[in-house]
Amino acid sequence: MFCYQCEQTAKGTGCTVQGVCGKSPEIAALQDLLLYSLMGLSQVAVEGRKVGVSDNDVNVFTVKAAFSTLTNVDFDPDRFMGLIRQSTTLREKLKTQVESAGGSASWPDGSATFQHKTSLDDLIKQGEKVGITSYPGDDSDILSLKHTVLYGIKGVSAYADHALILGQEDDSVYAYVHEGLAAIQRDDLGVDDWVKMALRCGEAAYKAMELLDAGNTNTYGHPVPTKVPLGYKKGKAILVSGHDLKDLEELLKQTQGKGINIYTHGEMLAAHGYPKLKKYSHFYGQFGTAWQKQIKEFADFPGAILMTTNCIQRPQNVYKDNLFTSGMVGWPGIPHISDLNFQPVIDRALELPGFDEDYVKREVTVGFARNAVLSVADKVIEAVKSGDIRHFFLVAGCDGAKPGRNYYTEFVEKVPKDCIVLTLACGKYRFFDKDLGNIGGIPRLLDAGQCNDAYSAVQIASALAKAFDVEVNELPLSLIISWYEQKAVCVLLALLHLGIKGIRLGPSLPAFLTPNVLNTLVKNFDIKPISSAAEDLKAILG
Repeated sequence: MFCYQCEQTAKGTGCTVQGVCGKSPEIAALQDLLLYSLMGLSQVAVEGRKVGVSDNDVNVFTVKAAFSTLTNVDFDPDRFMGLIRQSTTLREKLKTQVESAGGSASWPDGSATFQHKTSLDDLIKQGEKVGITSYPGDDSDILSLKHTVLYGIKGVSAYADHALILGQEDDSVYAYVHEGLAAIQRDDLGVDDWVKMALRCGEAAYKAMELLDAGNTNTYGHPVPTKVPLGYKKGKAILVSGHDLKDLEELLKQTQGKGINIYTHGEMLAAHGYPKLKKYSHFYGQFGTAWQKQIKEFADFPGAILMTTNCIQRPQNVYKDNLFTSGMVGWPGIPHISDLNFQPVIDRALELPGFDEDYVKREVTVGFARNAVLSVADKVIEAVKSGDIRHFFLVAGCDGAKPGRNYYTEFVEKVPKDCIVLTLACGKYRFFDKDLGNIGGIPRLLDAGQCNDAYSAVQIASALAKAFDVEVNELPLSLIISWYEQKAVCVLLALLHLGIKGIRLGPSLPAFLTPNVLNTLVKNFDIKPISSAAEDLKAILG
């Protein structure tokens, strides 16, 4: 196997024996084979669009299947076998549609024509031959950009799937996913072509986040500032981790009147700010915080746990009897809820002891998405003009266990008192509960939500730029971004697509970026690796 799609890849170069995330070589081979199959399906889909053929079953399947290969999402070999078979079945069906519409009737040897084997062992052998180092092209920079696009597409697919669950989709996103996947099997594109392809991936990412934002806000209302207890109540309990608000809503409906309190973990914290979800009296607070402590936090939780998306490493080490998954998540030996009927989770929660006392460590405030912040934009603008607010920092991104992430805690602690920190995604759990005070009634630490709420942060920046009649890059705003997996890759590409410059990225740079590709990013977008909190603050503020 060879995998270097996440920030924690072995030795900073690539996992070759076993994934740091717990992914086995066998699962890595099945994921590689599924991606190869999706590239062939995408080649047919691209040809189909040329003659007016766009099959929604193919569109939806492609993003769901690509999502399944994201770090920590799916380690179930049976599910990958099914996805690979479905991919080739859809491909052949789509070929017939394309040919009937006057499109191509001949396909090049490779991913558009390969036939999957039937046994698991044979599928694994097929997958071992089509991994990421096998993609066409001898140029290391082109291969680097192909991988960047591939990982960006995985992130785009995740957000597109989240949005689709809430009834939001756009063919332009599907069209790009197919174009990008199909292009990976080409050998006639140069470095400049692939740079453009990566930026277009950012465009698709931004659209997917916009769709998800519309799905969330149209369904649950715009987030409002809300105090959330960090603790628990005496009684039965279910913990929900991940990102999908639909799963949480259905669980809240199904547990009404059953004497079970519902808690959030990880990025689900943001759910407390949505008006439609806040109405449930048994929706209580946040249990656990830091990504790197999940295993212990889950083991200590005296109730049932529902994982809705990829938010845990090495699930085989978790207290399995109490853990359930839903959505795209699939791990061997862990029950999967595929139909939003959470009765098995509820039954397990009722069997478990729950909490034997009330305990609240402290409270945090969430819900500072774009509507909440822009509702006080006049105060913010006046504070900037008067000099009360000197600078804004967006300290956002993924958390992880690799050494060096204490930088983000130290950075926020050292931010001067005349500056505002806007944060989102799970990286904030390094500092989200710190009391930074306020400036003229405006909290100095503003929690904007989940990783996909980068869209909301961009909307805030754009509105402020318009108010000051400047470009976003001219605002007193600095982006300090941490990355871990492929959602972060697509968010970064979205920011680059928007022309955002001067991003500081860490805790280490992606292993899949060659020196030449990195130099291109530095030259065109002024991307910088983080150094130390004190040095970076001095460089930014002078």
